[in-house]
Amino acid sequence: MATKLSVNINKVALIRNSRGSNLPDLRQFAMDCERFGAEGITVHPRPDQRHVRYDDIPILKEVVTTELNIEGYPSETFLEMVLEHQPHQCTLVPDPPGVLTSSEGWDLVKSKDFLSEVVGRLQERSIRVSLFVDPNSDQLSRARDTGTDRVELYTGTYANEYPLDPHKAIQSYTECGRRAAELGLGLNAGHDLNLTNLKYFSEHVEGVLEVSIGHALVTDALYYGIGNVIGMYKALL
Repeated sequence: MATKLSVNINKVALIRNSRGSNLPDLRQFAMDCERFGAEGITVHPRPDQRHVRYDDIPILKEVVTTELNIEGYPSETFLEMVLEHQPHQCTLVPDPPGVLTSSEGWDLVKSKDFLSEVVGRLQERSIRVSLFVDPNSDQLSRARDTGTDRVELYTGTYANEYPLDPHKAIQSYTECGRRAAELGLGLNAGHDLNLTNLKYFSEHVEGVLEVSIGHALVTDALYYGIGNVIGMYKALL
């Protein structure tokens, strides 16, 4: 089964917010992404509201017909919002307030008990849970112990190393693909995947259910148009 493409629309919201109007229209953009073939929409509302805002969530929940994935640090405010609107998936990331982007996975030794409680709360409302983790097979075993449904591999390390040595860059991810299958964990991936490195990643990591791509995809859309770009990314999967 082909890996699903979930389009992260945070950067579209960032452009909108820069002028204080509703251009581009985030609701319409999400609908268009689905019309052009995206199999999910990802948002990551941050405490400073610089990207997607909390008040965008009910609007998107109303129109997204594929899968809505909400990412974020599980503060009580964030969890209350997620539990109220019940997206298809919630991806938990360890971002402290004010961080520029998600650049590392959870420390699942220190955070196991905390995450186990959060995972349980979300699953009680039939929300699929994914934990953002580094490409380390030991971390996958610890993630399984929290009860999570899936893990999302942080692919920033792969993206940085890929231009120098693709074979070396992919090794830990290939191992994680095998380990996730052994553990019965669903596998997602995301961060800095792009038109250059996505095909190699897709060919060498088994069992990836979903990739979440935002910054590179929106950048490419400036040149090729969003409809074309979604097709280009899906072709690589």
